[in-house]
Amino acid sequence: MRFTYCPDCGSKLGERELGDEGMVPWCDKCGKPWFDMFSTCVIALVANERDEVLLQRQAYISTRYCNLVSGYMAPGETAEEAARREIKEETGLDIEALELAGTWWFARKGLLMIGFLARVSAGQELKLSVEVDSAEWQPAEKALTMVHPAGNGSTSNALTSIFCERLRRGVPGVAVKWEDSV
Repeated sequence: MRFTYCPDCGSKLGERELGDEGMVPWCDKCGKPWFDMFSTCVIALVANERDEVLLQRQAYISTRYCNLVSGYMAPGETAEEAARREIKEETGLDIEALELAGTWWFARKGLLMIGFLARVSAGQELKLSVEVDSAEWQPAEKALTMVHPAGNGSTSNALTSIFCERLRRGVPGVAVKWEDSV
């Protein structure tokens, strides 16, 4: 989002060159810049003890492809806290391990996606949010064929590909315990 008016005083913004940033929206009245803003989301591949991937169906996102747990970060929340919260809210599951896998720009919606790999404790029952139409555990390689294809900016595909590649190499799909990552 590019500001046109100052969020503090309501004055129309001009532009000012700020070093390496180039031209940025500027409020003469407040004497400060208003840099472009964008939303930040977390997305998590959730795996169980059998290295199966939890795939969700959410018609408001896609009627063709499955997706991973995702959601917007709340102010004051770390990305790890947001991932843990979203997994609990959407699935009812508690995680035992969480690992940052990377960040991706989702150009179509102007979002920064922070991707995680998560492992849930064994023996838990799914309790789906009203946001989730259905969910199912799938073998990792099959899951890769059920999410948005690569090449269209799909973070779901990127995370599932990372997870599958680790399993092919004999490396644990998710390595970091939650307690160790905070």
